[in-house]
Amino acid sequence: MSLQFYNTASRKKEPFSLLPGEDTVKMYCCGPTVYHFAHIGNLRTYIFEDTLCRTLKYYGYKLNHIVNITDVGHLTSDGDTGDDKMEKGAAREGKSVWDIAKFYTDAFMADWHALNILEPTRWTRATDHIQEQIELVKNLEEKGFTYRTSDGIYFDSLKFPRYADFAKLDVENLKKGSRIDMGEKRHATDFALWKFSPKDKKRLMEWDSPWGVGFPGWHIECSAMAMKYNGPTLDIHCGGTDHVRVHHTNEIAQSECATGKPFSRFWMHGEFLRLDGAKMSKSSGEFLTVSVLVDKGYNPLDYRLFALTSHYRNYLNFSFESLDSAREALKSLHKKTDPLMGKATAIESEEAKKWQQKFKEAIGDDLNMPRALGILNSVLKTDLSEGEKAALVADFDRVLGLKLDEPRKDYQKKADSASSDDSEQINFLVAQRTEARKAKNWAESDRIRDLLKGMGVEIKDGPQGTSWTKK
Repeated sequence: MSLQFYNTASRKKEPFSLLPGEDTVKMYCCGPTVYHFAHIGNLRTYIFEDTLCRTLKYYGYKLNHIVNITDVGHLTSDGDTGDDKMEKGAAREGKSVWDIAKFYTDAFMADWHALNILEPTRWTRATDHIQEQIELVKNLEEKGFTYRTSDGIYFDSLKFPRYADFAKLDVENLKKGSRIDMGEKRHATDFALWKFSPKDKKRLMEWDSPWGVGFPGWHIECSAMAMKYNGPTLDIHCGGTDHVRVHHTNEIAQSECATGKPFSRFWMHGEFLRLDGAKMSKSSGEFLTVSVLVDKGYNPLDYRLFALTSHYRNYLNFSFESLDSAREALKSLHKKTDPLMGKATAIESEEAKKWQQKFKEAIGDDLNMPRALGILNSVLKTDLSEGEKAALVADFDRVLGLKLDEPRKDYQKKADSASSDDSEQINFLVAQRTEARKAKNWAESDRIRDLLKGMGVEIKDGPQGTSWTKK
């Protein structure tokens, strides 16, 4: 079976190979907006993208893998309204936006490494590429795809006839504007390329441009950085399914209008992690981090294995009971694989080669990690020699990334005071609950209370506000 991936653009699996004359997979993945901790739902997407990178390398491909750090320009609404998330984070914590960006970038990198995710070829920060973004907007302006309003430079989506195709949007209903804050936009699907700074206050992050002082729109950074380091046409572009409707649709429109070429050959998207049946998100208060899992006694690789037990295109429901099962499964794997460490030989027998081929076919079939895990467990039950078993375990773990060639590390549950990172998250959740109570959203308030309870946090409401203690 050839390597094949599900392509969001065509809504079907397609064989993957490089174009003639190419020798490196040009890949771009949407990275974090570093205004708060990444939650485990965000990190599920990066685990999926890591298995993609590992699979491509297993198949012998070289990668030029770019991941961006969004440290400016992402407003709280996808409709180009609301507060800048970086400024909101700075106001929340009484720090500069640059301190916020550094702190949460460092926290994200710690989670990335804890989950044994491979380093990309290059990390790119939006604030390091302002000029590239300005040049891309100028390109679009010169070609007639933009217009100016009192608050920014906008992309005219009606000038890109295929705008609705990627996400299969019902543009006619969107045009009715029932849920769209139009402002001065000509069409509901138009979007900001460059926003002007307010005249009555100075923003914490702003730059000079041909159109005046301001800051880039969210979408332009990815196109500018992706094309700077990988050229006008990518082989693979990745992200979460929430990027399909707005962010990736807008990336396609602005990129293809600028270059006249297809922006990416393959589009791959990971599905949401759900908590109590709802998408895990910071805005909803449903927000668990790797540090919380570690404080509760889990190895981060327990969560990695949990993520691998479901196909990346399927919803995955999180519960601590399910995570407990993953932890026990990983412990069980180590009981079988630890005695094999240091005994690997060449994979020579026909039976061993057949198992290796089965594994390759599983991962090559749109990253079927549940089947790949099943093959690993089956190998450990065979009568193969310890040397070949050890070799196959090491070979498979190049993709699984579970560190099966190292002794398992167990973590002790923290029963004392919360760590500083933990305290940051708890205070954030308490504040979210307070806002819900002010709005008389009792269901939301109760849900956050139950989430805090699951983290071992007791809260007490009083005249002076809400206080908390950790068991």
